[in-house]
Amino acid sequence: MKSLQAALALALAAAAPVTAPAAESGTRPLSPGEIQDGWRLLWDGKTTHGWRSVRGPAFPASGWQIRDGILTVLASEGKPGAAGGDIITVDEFSDFELLVDFRVTPGCNSGIKIFVDPEINRVPGASIGLEYQILDDERNADAKLGRDGNRTLGSLYDLYPPAADKRPNPVGEWNTALIVSRGPVVEHWLNGRRILQYTRFTPGFHERVLQSKFKSVPGFGELRVGHILLQDHGDEVSFRNIKIRELSAGSDTPVPARQSSPQP
Repeated sequence: MKSLQAALALALAAAAPVTAPAAESGTRPLSPGEIQDGWRLLWDGKTTHGWRSVRGPAFPASGWQIRDGILTVLASEGKPGAAGGDIITVDEFSDFELLVDFRVTPGCNSGIKIFVDPEINRVPGASIGLEYQILDDERNADAKLGRDGNRTLGSLYDLYPPAADKRPNPVGEWNTALIVSRGPVVEHWLNGRRILQYTRFTPGFHERVLQSKFKSVPGFGELRVGHILLQDHGDEVSFRNIKIRELSAGSDTPVPARQSSPQP
């Protein structure tokens, strides 16, 4: 389990209080050890390379800001997609460990989605995918909707709730999400602690889908490979240190590092 241990060490380090000057608070270069272990930056901290709009080949011309190694989706009065819209990776992924630092603002709603198919996301509205919910649980009404907390921070949005004893950092401070996809099993971690595990392609998973707002979406959550998405839900949320470690199918063994595909 070397890969998961390395990911946890990175998550715990990233979740520590931020005391560095603002100029050093953004995305950090990978260490030689991280590179050796198969990690690569999914966002370079400076450009839009490797990312595009979910509804087109180019990165949104507005609505997203890059500054001091931090990627921020700007507020648009809480109207999903009204500014720049969701962005996705150019590359697709199947088995991986994904680490993302995120910082919420009061009352915000956003998310990180996996197994996204842009071909079914070209119309207005929320993009379809398995969502690690990002939310200000105390101030956003969505936290009280759904079933048993399955729309709160760290949930698989509208399907599975996170652990009740999750430990998010306060609004305005950085948190670290770790998403592990290994075969049919997906794990959600928050600040170095696993808060959710679920298994796709099972009767239990299908039952959850039928009880959710995605019940009319054919094959929801069953893609074997797909893009990773950062959501524009109309609220300001920031991201940094977005990195990924691809795994051999269903195992903890990393695949050889590769370069991002060229921007279309």
